[in-house]
Amino acid sequence: MNVTIHASFLPHDDAEAALGFYRDLLGFEVRNDVGYAGMRWLTVGPADQPDTSIVLTPPAVDPGITEEERRTITEMMAKGTYAGILLATADLDATFTRLQENDADVVQEPTEQPYGVRDCAVRDPAGNLIRIQQRR
Repeated sequence: MNVTIHASFLPHDDAEAALGFYRDLLGFEVRNDVGYAGMRWLTVGPADQPDTSIVLTPPAVDPGITEEERRTITEMMAKGTYAGILLATADLDATFTRLQENDADVVQEPTEQPYGVRDCAVRDPAGNLIRIQQRR
């Protein structure tokens, strides 16, 4: 069996801000940009990994979600505790410097972790936690 990761989902509450972060700052290519009923879904990913994507979705649009759940999701996004993703780079210091120079919301500067990786953490414009590890 050969199972791979095709896409992960992160919420966004401002499509243009999300594009500014993922496309312009991280350098991901836009693979899909779909609007429907005043909402916008964006699919982005690294140009050299065409089979792996992040789908940036409007939050809490599933019709099975209650109003109370929508409020909870919105509150969690505002606190930065709703969603996150782990990325990797060959040069953590250069990546962090670029993020910092472009006013990314820094959560943690590059740090040697006790579990054997070196990483940093920032929040995207929607509050999602983005951890970035240096490849070994």
